[in-house]
Amino acid sequence: MAWIRTARIAMAYAARRRLACGAAPHGSGCGTRPTERVPMAFPSAALGPPIAKRLSARDVTVEANRCLNCYDAPCTRACPTAIDVPRFIGRIATGDLAGSARTIMDANPVGASCARVCPTDQLCEGACVYNADENPIRIGDLQRYATDWAIATGAVLFAPGAPTGKRVAVVGGGPAGLSAARELARCGHAVTIYERDAEPGGLDTYGIVPFRLPAHIALWEADQVRALGVEIVTGAAVGEKIAADEILTRFDAVVLTIGMGGVPRLGIPGEDARGVWDALDFIRAAKTGGDLGPLGNSVAVIGGGNTAIDAATASRRLGVPSVTMYYRRGAERMTAYGFEIEFAKVEGVEFRTYALPTRILVRDGRVAGLEVIATAPDGSASPLPGTERIVPAETVVLAIGQTRHTSLLDAFGVTHERGIATVDDQMRTSNPRVWAAGDCTFAPGGIDAMVVEAAQRGKRAAHALDAALRGEVDDG
Repeated sequence: MAWIRTARIAMAYAARRRLACGAAPHGSGCGTRPTERVPMAFPSAALGPPIAKRLSARDVTVEANRCLNCYDAPCTRACPTAIDVPRFIGRIATGDLAGSARTIMDANPVGASCARVCPTDQLCEGACVYNADENPIRIGDLQRYATDWAIATGAVLFAPGAPTGKRVAVVGGGPAGLSAARELARCGHAVTIYERDAEPGGLDTYGIVPFRLPAHIALWEADQVRALGVEIVTGAAVGEKIAADEILTRFDAVVLTIGMGGVPRLGIPGEDARGVWDALDFIRAAKTGGDLGPLGNSVAVIGGGNTAIDAATASRRLGVPSVTMYYRRGAERMTAYGFEIEFAKVEGVEFRTYALPTRILVRDGRVAGLEVIATAPDGSASPLPGTERIVPAETVVLAIGQTRHTSLLDAFGVTHERGIATVDDQMRTSNPRVWAAGDCTFAPGGIDAMVVEAAQRGKRAAHALDAALRGEVDDG
């Protein structure tokens, strides 16, 4: 009814006035700001403003009040973590930003990051009933608005469970690891995360360009996990500084969320030249203010995924006049999200499909060009002899997938297929004391290899592990 909608709008405006005056919104009993610490600096402002501007308070109110609160909520069913979308949007509409943020983060421990990087057009927004006649509700932007409020206010959204006396190690502090650790802590287990990098967050912290996902978003999510009493040990490379056997001895159970390694080599001449980059190292340097050296006037990015897009758009924002992506098959086979590809085009990135690099030209030890050959239009990536050509390139960035941590899986006694852990429907591995989630459970090039799916698998592993520790399942 019209009067209900009007009342909801009035309440939302009243809530914003309370916020403007420094008061917490209705239902904001979320605890206090986590203990302050000094994180690693991420001086990445040189890469420019974010892709999408934050919705204004007025736009948020209008958008939230479009929600029809569908009884079957196709948007919720389309979300891998099953965020109750109508509920969190309804709380925004009534000014309860604390309740909205709690609803989001309860389902998705990395919900603030996902608000920025999820392919919402393929998930929640793609399922919105409004698509039949008009634009869908901007669910991702509303999710960002609520989680931005939680970040700005320093709210601690959850509390740890009653102690069980059980200790669990989580190896890897990326989205899957943070999700698993948070759920285990809420179940009352003592959890320690071992993270090889200087900061937790994994790909969200280091491997996604800041104009898509600023590092402080992922670090806030890690602080939410710390606030539950989870110990995060950084600079701790399990398998190198800490033996797998030591982890298995000290803890009752282990969750492996080890992510993936660096970008593999192409196996072509010239890869050792200065100016050839692993895409993840390139993005990390761009995001943390590392030394990228002279990039020159032309950058060639090899690959067709989201990481390739990030490297290409970062290059453009670093001032490189000509940035071209080369992909060996057709555009329809690229694994990058459609909205990412369109953004790259707007940023001035050029695309060359059916093009396979065969040689990197080198002069005085540096990249001086790139030789590519055309490939068959049938999608087989078979080279067509006689079609070789030299294209400009002073920097070459390799973004052709990532290697797997096979030796670490072996060390924990986990059966795997070329680095993909073999798990059952409860994310349990062949070692009955070890569960796995995240990248080490994704098939290469799989459409499910998303941050949100990694979070969901981390949750699933945690809940199954909790049941096993409580003796609620048959341990075999």
